[in-house]
Amino acid sequence: MEILSIKNLTVRLNDQTIIQDLSLDVEQGENLAIIGPNGSGKTVLLKTLIGLIPHAGQVLWAPGVKIGYVPQRIDADRYLPINLEDLLRAKVEVLRLHHKEIKEVLEKVEVSHKILTTPVGYLSGGQFQKALIAFALLGNPNVILFDEPTASLDQLSEEKIYELVAKLQKKNEVAVLLVSHDLSVVSQYSSKVLCLNKENICFGTPAEALRPEILDELYGRHQKYYQHKHGNHKS
Repeated sequence: MEILSIKNLTVRLNDQTIIQDLSLDVEQGENLAIIGPNGSGKTVLLKTLIGLIPHAGQVLWAPGVKIGYVPQRIDADRYLPINLEDLLRAKVEVLRLHHKEIKEVLEKVEVSHKILTTPVGYLSGGQFQKALIAFALLGNPNVILFDEPTASLDQLSEEKIYELVAKLQKKNEVAVLLVSHDLSVVSQYSSKVLCLNKENICFGTPAEALRPEILDELYGRHQKYYQHKHGNHKS
């Protein structure tokens, strides 16, 4: 079932075209990786899809869709006395959810009591990403948008986060839209890949999109792109 249809999407910011005439469809349960060089429009695309940035063209979500969003980072004030438990309880109240959903989310993300009760400004990078994922999952979304969920994390923390994302996607049959610079991750976990550099360079399976000639066109022939092994990932 089609959960998202993008038709002729164009985004302009400060008189500059960031995304030009983009069209694609995403199916329920699909894992779409979005790759491209810095400044290619990846983060802008995610923010446009959730209505934060004006655009021309159409963004058509399936009726009743529920979206979870995990941003690349949030600058948390280390002196703000708010922990993850406070944030989850606040979201439950706003969305009028049942409080048992907090326990269910914490079990899915494998959040420890320490992460739950530590002020968010004092969480490590990996702990903070888990907290963001838990917050995004509350409300049982059927689409989750991840903007480089492992930025600034060490390799072990990266592996744990990506394994968690894959497990959530398969177990809950949610659609995942994932911005990543790590092509090993893209190759291992994605069912479709969008190669974006202001426009659609390629949209297809990892085997189709990660060919050397496509990557040269996307990143530039003499540019290096990020790829290393994660556990059992393909190289």
